[in-house]
Amino acid sequence: MIKYPERVLIVALPVRMDNGEVRCFTGYRVQHSTARGPAKGGIRYHPQVTLDEVKALATAMTWKCAVVNVPFGGGKGGVTCNPKEMSPSELERLTRRYTASILPLIGPEKDIPAPDVYTNPQMMAWIMDSYSMMRANGYPVWGVVTGKPLSVGGCAGRDEATGRGVFYTLECALEHLRIPMKGAQVVLQGFGKTGSVAALLLHSHQAKVIAVSDTRGGVYSDKGLDIPQLVEYKRKTGSVAGFPGGEPISSEDLLALECEVLIPAALENAINGDNAKRVRAKVIAEAANGPLTREADTILEGKGVFIIPDILCNAGGVTVSYFEWVQNQQHMSWDLHEVHERLEQVLKRAFWEVVELRSQRSVSMRLAALMLAIQRVADAVKVRGLYP
Repeated sequence: MIKYPERVLIVALPVRMDNGEVRCFTGYRVQHSTARGPAKGGIRYHPQVTLDEVKALATAMTWKCAVVNVPFGGGKGGVTCNPKEMSPSELERLTRRYTASILPLIGPEKDIPAPDVYTNPQMMAWIMDSYSMMRANGYPVWGVVTGKPLSVGGCAGRDEATGRGVFYTLECALEHLRIPMKGAQVVLQGFGKTGSVAALLLHSHQAKVIAVSDTRGGVYSDKGLDIPQLVEYKRKTGSVAGFPGGEPISSEDLLALECEVLIPAALENAINGDNAKRVRAKVIAEAANGPLTREADTILEGKGVFIIPDILCNAGGVTVSYFEWVQNQQHMSWDLHEVHERLEQVLKRAFWEVVELRSQRSVSMRLAALMLAIQRVADAVKVRGLYP
């Protein structure tokens, strides 16, 4: 029953463009499992969005929610479009049309979307507003979507949640392996929202970030990079390339640096069977989704590298999305300190549960995380039984 998605919706989305032409886009919403609670998962706008991709991502969300014991199932949505070629008004019309088309599936107790690739808090506000107009005569239904702006029911700390979650799980991993945080050499591939937040937290806890890369280049310093200055430099220039506080380095050479921690926070399959052989890190924290190929995973496990799997490492985002939903449903508002405190509690508890199962069953961290997640979903399916 958990092998296949529960519901798959494919919708045609005719949208009037700014030039008066009507273009028809294709949209998807997939609910993999609602055994443990409402479906939860982002919406992505991208030219390469396909149904198979959305199904796979919805399935991954089921396991991600289950491993941190958030009472949601897995869902995902997408629209095949190129948002970079669309105006704000065209994106608004597309978003509102998409909301109307998936209306039968979504709702605070049914399926709660969130931002993903090339979608943002403003689009979540449009979804919330459209749903409220169609389902509640205009009265706000805050809990239909998460990742909203603070002014319309958003949650403090949501933007930094994934990066902060990476830090919390990494903190546990270093403790488990008895590697001191102070002076630990860290390498980051990817310096977007997730990577930069994790780097700032590591820097503030006296770890030494020696190399960082993004899509345009990399920078390296064996003495450690000044991360606050690097964040400001990227804000001004759009890239870490050319940062005066270090030397240029390619992404491939960066992966081969000797270090305690490697954080792939960029693309899927960034570490493969070829470059995995050059990796010299003791710990890999999968901040990105699926940054290791299966072959790379086998090679690195064989070398004794401790891998924090993506469904655990980057679950901070969905955890704080859950916090946002809880606040919306209970008409409460938590301050930033409370959000951080609760996030740390959830992620660290999940980490140690996975470590315990890994020790009991003599398996990898990845397999232990999946075993824990699948068992929780299977238990819910079994207890609920079959209807009719």
